[in-house]
Amino acid sequence: MIPRYARPEAVAIWSPETKYKIWFEIEAHAADAMADLGVIPKESAKAIWAGGKDAIWNPDRIDEIERVTKHDVIAFLTHVAEVVGPEARFLHQGMTSSDVLDTTLSVQMARVTDLLIEDVDLLLAALKKRAFEHKFTPTVGRSHGIHAEPTTFGLKLAGHYAEFQRAKERLAMAKFEIATCAISGAVGTFANVDPRVEEYVAEKMGLTVEPVSTQVIPRDRHAAWFSALAVVASSIERLAVEIRHLQRTEVLEAEEAFDPGQKGSSAMPHKRNPILTENLTGLARLVRSAVVPALENVALWHERDISHSSVERGIAPDASIHLDFALRRLAGVVERLVIYPENMLKNLDRLGGLVHSQRVMLALTQKDSSREEAYAAVQGNAMKVWRGEGKFIDFLKADPFVSTHLTDAELDALFNNDYHFKHVDTIFRRVFGEQSA
Repeated sequence: MIPRYARPEAVAIWSPETKYKIWFEIEAHAADAMADLGVIPKESAKAIWAGGKDAIWNPDRIDEIERVTKHDVIAFLTHVAEVVGPEARFLHQGMTSSDVLDTTLSVQMARVTDLLIEDVDLLLAALKKRAFEHKFTPTVGRSHGIHAEPTTFGLKLAGHYAEFQRAKERLAMAKFEIATCAISGAVGTFANVDPRVEEYVAEKMGLTVEPVSTQVIPRDRHAAWFSALAVVASSIERLAVEIRHLQRTEVLEAEEAFDPGQKGSSAMPHKRNPILTENLTGLARLVRSAVVPALENVALWHERDISHSSVERGIAPDASIHLDFALRRLAGVVERLVIYPENMLKNLDRLGGLVHSQRVMLALTQKDSSREEAYAAVQGNAMKVWRGEGKFIDFLKADPFVSTHLTDAELDALFNNDYHFKHVDTIFRRVFGEQSA
C-alpha cells in the first residue's frame, strides 16, 4: 500500500492495531460462549474481557515474541496473557489459528466493503447531479472514436451512473459472500469446539457461519470478492478514459478542474493535463492485478495450507485501499468537471451534418428506394465531405437520385439534432426512476 493513494479511514481497517483488536474480540466472544456451555469458568470469561476490552495491543511486543515462536497467533496469545493475566489460559480452547485469522479477515473485508459502498454512493450523487445538469446538452456520440450520431452529455453520464449502480450491487453481494465466520477447530470437524461457539461468535462479529470450513474459509469467496473489486475498478477506468479523451486539445469538451497555482508541466507553462484520470487508470490496473493471485489461492492442499496467506496479506489491503481512494478521487473529478457545451456543439457540427446520414438513408427507403441504393447514394455524398470537397446537405440536394425521392425541405428537416433526443426522458426514467422526467 502506497500512502500517496490511501485514505486514513481505509488504512485503519487494515492496521495491526485493528487486526489485534478483532483477534481479541473473537477470542473473548468464543470464551463467553464456552463459559455458557460450561467448558471454561464464567468468571474467567469475565476476567478476560475486563483485562483486555480496553487494552491497546502492542504490535512491537507481539513481533518480538513471534521472532521466538515463529507463530503469529501464539505470539498474540502470549501477549494477551501478559496483559490479562492467568485467566488467559482459557482462551483458544479447541480453536486453531485459522479460526482467528480467517474470521478476522472476513470482518476486515466486510468493513472495507461498507466503506467502498459509501464511496460509490458519493460518486453516484455526483454523476446524477451532472447528468441532470446536462440532460439535453448536445454532443456527438462516437463509435471507434469516430463521429457517429448526436447524443447528450447527460446520457453519457447516465450510462456511467447505471454502471456504478451495478457496482454498488456487486459490492453488496461481495460483502454478503465474504462475511462468514469459521470457529471449527483443526480440519474443521468441531472435535474440540462446539458449533454453538461458532454461531455465537458469528452473531457478535456481524457474520454468518461458514457451512464447511475445513479449517479455512474456502477461498472461492475471496476470489469472488477480489473479482468484484476489479470490475468496479474497470468501471472507474472506463469513465476516466472518457474524460481523458474529452480533455484532448483537439476535442476539449470537458476537462478536469485546474486550480489556482496548479502547474501542468515542469517544462511547458501552458499545459493542463488530465492527471487525476490518468492516475485513476493506473490505480484500476493495480486493483485488477489482485484477481489472478486470488483465483490461484482457491486451490489449497487438502483441508488447509498457508500458500494463500502471504498473498492475502498484500493484496487485500492494497486492492481495497486503492479502490477506496480511486472512488473518492473520481467522485471529486465528476463533481468539479469543467464542461464546455459550446465546444460540444462545435464538434458535433464539425463534419457538416454527416452525423445525420442514417436519417437520410432511412428516409430514402421510405420513398421506395432499396436500402442498397439508399446506402450507396448517401455514402457516396458523405465521402465527398470526408475529402473536404463541400457540404453534405448541398451534395444531397444536387444528387439526382436523392432529389428524385426527397425535396430540399424534406432534406433540411432531417438535419435536426433534437430528433435524436426524443427518448432522453425515457432513458432517464429507466436509470433514475419516474421522478427524473
